[in-house]
Parts: sequence; C-alpha cells; structure tokens
Amino acid sequence: MPFMFLRELVAAYRLKDPAARSDIEVVLCYPGVHALIWHRGAHFLWRRGWFLSGRFMSHIGRFLTGIEIHPGARIGRRLVIDHGMGVVIGETAEVGDDVYLYHQVTLGGTSLVPGKRHPTIGNNVVIGAGAKVLGPFTVGDNARIGSNAVVLEAVPAGVTVVGIPARPAERKAGRTRVRFDAYGTPAEGILDPIQRDIAELRAELAEVEAKLADLRLQHEPISQQADS
Repeated sequence: MPFMFLRELVAAYRLKDPAARSDIEVVLCYPGVHALIWHRGAHFLWRRGWFLSGRFMSHIGRFLTGIEIHPGARIGRRLVIDHGMGVVIGETAEVGDDVYLYHQVTLGGTSLVPGKRHPTIGNNVVIGAGAKVLGPFTVGDNARIGSNAVVLEAVPAGVTVVGIPARPAERKAGRTRVRFDAYGTPAEGILDPIQRDIAELRAELAEVEAKLADLRLQHEPISQQADS
C-alpha cells in the first residue's frame, strides 16, 4: 500500500509538471512529495490518539519542507503541491483527490470554536499561488481558485473565482470542457469580474455623456434666442 501511494503520487507529478524529468528526480527533489510522506506518518499516529507524536512528526516535516500540514488533516490521493514553500493546511481541512496546490496556499480557519473550522476541497480542484481559503465550507469538484484570491464562502463545482474577496469569474461562451488551469486562472475563456464591472461602468458613463449631449443640443437654440 505505501508503495502504491508513492507510485501514483510520482505519476501525478510527472503528468502535471513538465519540469519533472524522471521518477527518481520527483522522489528526491520535490518537497511536496516529502511533505506528504511525513504527513502520512503523522496522520497515522494522530488517528491512533498519539497526538504529541503526530504533531512532532508533522513539525519535522514542516522544518524539512517548508510545508505545514496538520496531522489531523485528511488528504486525498495524488495531491500535487507545486513549489510548496509556505503552504498551510489546517487540522480539520479535507482535501479530495487530484487536487493541485501552489506555494503559499492557506487552507485555514476563522473560528476559535472546536470542531470543523477549515475548508473541504473537492476533487480536481486547482488553487493558485498565495490563495487563502478560510472557513468550514466546501469548494466543489473541478473548481478553480485564482492566485492571491481570498475565499470566504463556498465555491460551487466547476466555478472559477478570483479577487479579494473572491468572486466568480464569468466564463465566455464555448468553454465547457474541464481542464487543468495553471495557478487556478485560465489564460483565456473567462471574464474577470473586475474587468467586467469596469466595462459596465464605462458603458454607463458613455450613455450619460450621450444624454448630456442631447440635452445641450435641445437647449442651445433657446439660450441663443434669449441672448438676441
């Protein structure tokens, strides 16, 4: 079973990272792989009630990799952590299968009340660099979270969110196929919500200017007659 875990993890890195040139390179040089190996051992201890031992093993993994995964977090299969430095995954976080995280991602909590405090990430989710997902809600399957987004509420399946706070980015017509999006933000095929709002404001401003021009034309003859 441990061998199968490592083999499919290495295969996931080879599939999604063009910089990975060989299996042995992934095993020896990828901190995301090392962090998951340490977490696997720490989670094993945590589930058996050896909390201090689990936390200590987790702490060693954090020291060696720069990736902090609480031993209580539940991690699915084939999680890829790209670059990895600064990733934080909280105690009650749950991560599905085939998830892709970039560096400085935080799966954090916003409550001090014991219990479920951290997000649940569905399958095939991509979370871009620097994104913060904060709270006990669900990010649906195939969702995308853009770099540096701050997500404070649930994200429906298949939706791309960007910004602070994160909002859905409108997809252009014709792009329905699910695919991998680097850093959680497609290079094409979506309309950024901020750009969309700016475009709407520009259209409204143009409409107001046109109405003002019409009013000037209507009142100009009257003012000229008054002057004469």
